[in-house]
Amino acid sequence: MLSGGCLCGSVRYEVDQPALGETVCHCKHCQRQAGSAFSVVVAVRSSALTLTGEPKIYTDQGDSGGEVQRHFCGTCGSPIFSKVAARPKLLFIKAGTLDDVRSLAPTHHIWCDSAWPWTPFPVDAVKFAKEP
Repeated sequence: MLSGGCLCGSVRYEVDQPALGETVCHCKHCQRQAGSAFSVVVAVRSSALTLTGEPKIYTDQGDSGGEVQRHFCGTCGSPIFSKVAARPKLLFIKAGTLDDVRSLAPTHHIWCDSAWPWTPFPVDAVKFAKEP
């Protein structure tokens, strides 16, 4: 089970199924939302998420051209998860909101064409210029 929430605790979540994967996204939109070089996300089934609190939603258009709903805490601003129109049965939880990150070991990196020039990649990283 995964659990986590925002910085102030107003939005909390639990996921009652195993994660489907972990990815590091280097797209410009994730960089801006994270305020950093990339965003680490954990893919889960939408149906597996139980949410406490009411996140706000910002809808934008991702680098791929599709709609992305970015759910965040309206009080502290923490990004919680994203919904991507092209993958309606999945949610992409922002890994920084997880209560326990010790089991994370993402090996896939997407939108590497947008990666900052100094970004280190692990030797075994699977890199995609855009999205697979």
